[in-house]
Amino acid sequence: MAKKRRPQTKAATPQPGDAPIPVVGAREPCPCGSGRRYKACHGRAASHASVELVQRPFEGLPGEADWVALRELVPAATVELHLKDGLPEGVPSVTLATVLPMAWPALRRDSGAVLLGLQNDTPTGDLSRDLADTLRRALTAEPGTPVTAGRAEADGPRLQDLLDPAGPFEPVVHTGFEFWVENAENAGAEVAASLERANAAAIPTVRLSGVDAAYWCETPEKNHLRWVMTHPEEQLLDALARLHVAGASSLGEGTRLVGSFRAHGLTVPVWDLPSGMTAEDVEKPAAAFAERLTGALADSAPLSAEERRARSGLTSRQVTLN
Repeated sequence: MAKKRRPQTKAATPQPGDAPIPVVGAREPCPCGSGRRYKACHGRAASHASVELVQRPFEGLPGEADWVALRELVPAATVELHLKDGLPEGVPSVTLATVLPMAWPALRRDSGAVLLGLQNDTPTGDLSRDLADTLRRALTAEPGTPVTAGRAEADGPRLQDLLDPAGPFEPVVHTGFEFWVENAENAGAEVAASLERANAAAIPTVRLSGVDAAYWCETPEKNHLRWVMTHPEEQLLDALARLHVAGASSLGEGTRLVGSFRAHGLTVPVWDLPSGMTAEDVEKPAAAFAERLTGALADSAPLSAEERRARSGLTSRQVTLN
């Protein structure tokens, strides 16, 4: 017997080859008119683009190291952002915040001011593109409303496209989250309770003033210095190993270089500090270490056997945060 033929369905008219293909549900017909489901057609490329990790999402932005610190290390901080094209009408300011109430991606205040949250989960592998998409939607959101999560288009703008490359990036570290509300003193009981809980969980943190992107923090047992550095990782680890073998990797008596984080393509050396050592106490030792590090980075000689062992110890304790 002849096999029954599957009824043929009329495909939608294909779109021009250079026209953008809209994003639709995975099981819906692909808008390109191929007759296939979106997930098996243009959705495959979109899916691949969404998971491809950008190793240094903040590269090229002013204060790249501080972007990384605020994303991964600092509980409560804000930074005024400067847009390439200036502020839109009705938007008096745009402020980056480490975290916002209810983990909102962004918030448009009643005044029209925009707060952009940094420490949120994002749907793709390009954090810069995801944040830029949230920022664009926040700029046009109704005043007094939070901005919900969304998925950025694969070819959408990145922060590097929206922010002024010559604009300053000056983090302000806060002791708590009072910046969430415009008038914390007159906040209602529910808001006040939420602030109290958030403030209780925040680790006291201070940004050093004498060196870039170094943050002191206080924990119950000991204090720490976490210093985000933009030097190439291999070169930096070599330099740290040289200093360690030379007995020059500490920040003074009772301090110790204990390892490093890797975050968003940058390396973050970490020191243990005595519990009585304040951020002010570590300013001069950190500045002196920066000078020693500059010298060690300039040394291109092969590592000695002892230095190689020290380097191996540093890499074995390295933790990747993202």
